[in-house]
Amino acid sequence: MYPLNSRLTNQEQEFVPVRSALAERGFALGGSWDYDHGSFDCALDEANKVWLRLPFRVTNGNLDSETPENDAKIRFDQPYVLKHIYNEGLDAEAQPRTMGALFDQFQDPVDADAEIEPHWIDKARERLREAEAIYPA
Repeated sequence: MYPLNSRLTNQEQEFVPVRSALAERGFALGGSWDYDHGSFDCALDEANKVWLRLPFRVTNGNLDSETPENDAKIRFDQPYVLKHIYNEGLDAEAQPRTMGALFDQFQDPVDADAEIEPHWIDKARERLREAEAIYPA
C-alpha cells in the first residue's frame, strides 16, 4: 500500500453525487463497503491487480448503494495505491460449500500488499487529480 496526499482527504460530500461523478471517471464503489464506510476504487491496470482507492467514512445517514434517494454524507480518508498478486487458475484446495455443487474457485492473493512500481504511483496520481477536479479548491 502506498498512501497519497490529496486535498480530498477530510472533505465531506453527499454520497450520491460523488458516486455519480466518480463513476464517470472510472471509479466504482468497492465491494467491501458497509453502511458506515467504504471506498471508491479505480483499476490502474487491465489485469485488475493495481488499484487507486479513495476510502471514506459515512458521517450522516446510512450507505445504501442501491437507493438513488440516498441521503448519506461521506468524509474522505487518505487515498492510496494497492497491488494484489494472485495465483492464476483455480484453487486446488477449494472446498465444497453446504449447497454441495458450489465451490470457492478463487484464491487468496499471494501478496495482498505487493511492491508498487513507480509508474503505477504516477498513474494513480494522475487519476487522483481527475477525482480532485470534481471539487475545485
